[in-house]
Amino acid sequence: MTLAALLDSLPIPILQAPMVGATLDEMTVAVSEAGGMGTLAAGALAPADIGPAIDAIRTRTSASFGVNLLMAPKADPAPGEVDAALARLAPWYADLGAPLPETPNQFAPDFDAQFDAVVAAAPPVASFTFAILTPTQVKRLQAAGTYVVGTATTVAEARAWAEVGADGVCAQGFEAGGHRGHFLGDIEQSLVGTLALVATIRAAVDLPVIAAGGIMDGRGVAAGLALGAAAVQMGTAFLLADETVTSRPWRRAAAAATDDPTRLTRAFTGRYARGIENRFMRLMHGVQDDVPAYPVQNRLTQPLRAAAAKADDPEYLSLWAGQAVRLARTGRAADMIRAWWAEAAEVADALTARTRRGQETE
Repeated sequence: MTLAALLDSLPIPILQAPMVGATLDEMTVAVSEAGGMGTLAAGALAPADIGPAIDAIRTRTSASFGVNLLMAPKADPAPGEVDAALARLAPWYADLGAPLPETPNQFAPDFDAQFDAVVAAAPPVASFTFAILTPTQVKRLQAAGTYVVGTATTVAEARAWAEVGADGVCAQGFEAGGHRGHFLGDIEQSLVGTLALVATIRAAVDLPVIAAGGIMDGRGVAAGLALGAAAVQMGTAFLLADETVTSRPWRRAAAAATDDPTRLTRAFTGRYARGIENRFMRLMHGVQDDVPAYPVQNRLTQPLRAAAAKADDPEYLSLWAGQAVRLARTGRAADMIRAWWAEAAEVADALTARTRRGQETE
């Protein structure tokens, strides 16, 4: 079987996006059991925890599922960079009455060890974000029986994944919430909308494409498939689902989102990400170019965000969400994807009827 065949065999071609801090194995299982494909967000897991997490999913579902890793670069802050970053964050910690953290011994889990753990556990699908695997790494996963999906924000990145032997590409549009997956161009070069990105990647590479970014309901599902995507990936649409483990202030902010609430920022983590704008994003905007690159800044703000969640204060939290977050709804994840698929069918039927009327008048 190929990845294209696997995606085509899904009763509902909807993938749940990996969202660190928002989704765990319960969401993964719920989506896969309902006919879609759930994805375990393993980017923040210790290598020793990845295998047991994958095994736990396997005990609860025989359906296909995916695992995602964030390819964090090796942290190598310049002398004095961490001290300067902590001094910049000190007033924010003081506002919450939280102690300023010491300089960490480690800024992120070891990716090579995480990768080895995924190879050993051999999930059906493994996806990667922030960088690109080597051909040897791709072959190791494929030899273990795992399909490889690379995140691309441009056609050049999709071509790069094709060249290293990936089985598929997740096309992450500008609209998507959370961290941007760009790795070849800068942020300005990598802000391509989902519609344009899916269409141009489909024309450039002979791999199944997964459409991601701004897809919130059955209309978006139908649009992605109409463009030739093999499946669509939805993340923000699940933010208010019963199985989501978002903090209270994050969930409340998503539920109360207005028409255009999101902005891109690197102030929280040192890497551009889309979230609901709050006080931290606004006041740090002028200095966001000065913060250390991911994962250093991400690690330095982790205690701040944890303290904010405990204090039920959304103004100090990374409220990751996509542009269409206002359309998020509550309910069980399984009910959501079934409703979206039914709506997509209605949209497709209506479009078919309309195009036929146009042909009859010619």
